[in-house]
Amino acid sequence: MNIISLVNALPGAVAQGLIWGIMAIGVYITFRILDIADLTVDGSMCVGGAACIMMMLNGHSVWAALLVAVLAGALAGFVTGIFHTMMGIPPILAGILTQLALWSVNLKIMGKANQAINVDKYDLLVSLRYIKGVSITKNTIFLVAVGNILVILVLYWFFGTELGCALRATGCNGNMARAQGINTNFNKVLGLMISNALVALSSALLAQYQGFADINMGRGAIVIGLAAVIIGEAIFGRIFRNFGFKLLGIALGSVIYYFVLQIVIWLGVDTDLLKMFSAIVVAIFLAIPYWKSKYFAKPVKRGGNADA
Repeated sequence: MNIISLVNALPGAVAQGLIWGIMAIGVYITFRILDIADLTVDGSMCVGGAACIMMMLNGHSVWAALLVAVLAGALAGFVTGIFHTMMGIPPILAGILTQLALWSVNLKIMGKANQAINVDKYDLLVSLRYIKGVSITKNTIFLVAVGNILVILVLYWFFGTELGCALRATGCNGNMARAQGINTNFNKVLGLMISNALVALSSALLAQYQGFADINMGRGAIVIGLAAVIIGEAIFGRIFRNFGFKLLGIALGSVIYYFVLQIVIWLGVDTDLLKMFSAIVVAIFLAIPYWKSKYFAKPVKRGGNADA
C-alpha cells in the first residue's frame, strides 16, 4: 500500500465530501428538524443532476441549470409533502412513492440511463479536473466550500425568522404548534421542499464534478446523508451548540465520511462492500444513544423517607 496514493486521493475526497455535505444538510432538515425520515432523497439526488446536465447540453448556462435543478428538487419535495399532508400517507411511504415515480421522471428527463458532459466543451462550475493546478477561483474545493457556507448562512437566517421558527416548532411538537395557530401541514411541505431542493443542488454539483448524470446516482443516497448527519453530530455535537455551527458540523461529517471511505478503499477492501459498510456505520451511530440510555445510564435514586 502506497501512502502517496492515499495523499493524492484526499483532495478528491474533500471535494466529494463537501458536495455531499449540501445534501447532508438537506437530510438534516427533514430527519432532525421535521422529525421525518424522507426517502424522496434517493430520487431527488438524481433529478437534480439529470436536470442540470440536460439544461447545459441544450445550451443553457450553468447558473440556469443549477436553478432548474433546485426547482426540480423542490417540486419532488412538494409532491411528497402533498402525499403526506393532503392524502394522509405516512411520510416514509410518501417518500418511497415519490422516489419510485422519480425513476421514470429521471429517465424521461435524460432520455436514457446515462448522460455525459465534457468539461472541455461546456463551462462547468466544478469538475474533477479542477482539483489541482488551477486558480483558487476555479478550484472545486474552494467553490464548493463557499457554496456550503452560503447555504448555511441562508438557512441560519431563514430558521431565525418567524416562518423558520414555526417550521422548527412543527418538528419539535406538532400538537403544541397547532395549538399556537401554526399551519403544520404547510410547514411540513415547505420543509420537504427546502430539503429536497438542497439535495438536488448537491446532485447538480456532483453530476458536473463527475462529468455525467446516471439513473443510479441517487441509490443509497439517504444512507450517506444519514451517515454524515450522525458522524457530524457525534464528533461536533458537544462543540457546536449554535444552529449555524451544527449545520457546519453536518457538512464536516460528510467530509469525514469520505475521508474514511477513501482510507477503506486504500486498504484494499472490496468496493462491492462499501454500501454495507455505510449501512453498518449508520446503524452503529444510531444505536449509540439507545445503548447509552439502556446500559450505561446511572440509575435514578428515588426520593422520600421510607420511615416517614
